[in-house]
Amino acid sequence: MLDQLFDGALLDSVVRAAVPILLAAIGGLICERAGVFQISLEGTMLMGAFTAVSVSYVTGNAYLGLAAAMAAGMATSTLLAFGHVSRKGDPIVIGIAINLFAVGLTSFLLPQFFDVRGVFRDPAIVGLETFRVPGFVELPVIGEALFEMTLPAFLSFLLIPVVWVWLFRSPMGLRLRGVGENPSAAQTRGVPVAKYKYAAVFTSGSMAGLAGAQLALGNVVQFAENMSAGRGWIAVVAVLLGRAHPVGVLSAALLFGFAEGLGFRLQGNGMAVQFTDALPWVVTLIALVFARRRFIRLVDLTGSAA
Repeated sequence: MLDQLFDGALLDSVVRAAVPILLAAIGGLICERAGVFQISLEGTMLMGAFTAVSVSYVTGNAYLGLAAAMAAGMATSTLLAFGHVSRKGDPIVIGIAINLFAVGLTSFLLPQFFDVRGVFRDPAIVGLETFRVPGFVELPVIGEALFEMTLPAFLSFLLIPVVWVWLFRSPMGLRLRGVGENPSAAQTRGVPVAKYKYAAVFTSGSMAGLAGAQLALGNVVQFAENMSAGRGWIAVVAVLLGRAHPVGVLSAALLFGFAEGLGFRLQGNGMAVQFTDALPWVVTLIALVFARRRFIRLVDLTGSAA
């Protein structure tokens, strides 16, 4: 039984499940570092998925769908940027409104554009092609899982060291962190706080849109109502659990990807679908409990030291 579950196919499922979460979480951590709590990843990802499928269907080009999904993500994030940065609105309230708006809009547009409800699949929808890294793809167990992926999947893992270097080793990253930690001091030193926050929100929107495109054109080649299915919320949890650090976010995304991938394998081995669907959320709750206990312990130690 264990040999059937824990094999190369499981690793492939884990990576496929983790990539959309990781892409959205990278955008979320950039927002978090800029001092903007990005809770609208779910709705932005859904908008990206719908746009990617629509453009791919009309043009027959998956990469135009990819670009359109990122543009749609940025357009959706404009609501958060304007409402929070310019109008000082509550980002949680605005983010929840965006999530509800995205679910309603995509469900409304699906029958209007494609005359179907529920799921839209068509041979005219062009999915993302996979690329192989010669010399590595033949490695046992990990070869096909890590070295035969779509372009956004490769990008998600390459962005981890890039974002780390940018955040902690570049002047622009230092300014962004300063904007998030102490905007008044950053403003005093001549840093345009509003511009940095806008840029962070737009970057987050484009990454969430890219995550939606990967989900709709990479993992599957179709669009289903509410197909993000909580992955955007899990990305928010990954940012919190990973303390908005690239390595921490990667670890959290892989953890949730493992839970989802294991759920698929258990479902294929006869496990009840209700249990397998709940598995990623169970892991999320357990992770949050441990993270909270660790945070409380650190606060107690800090208070004792003081």
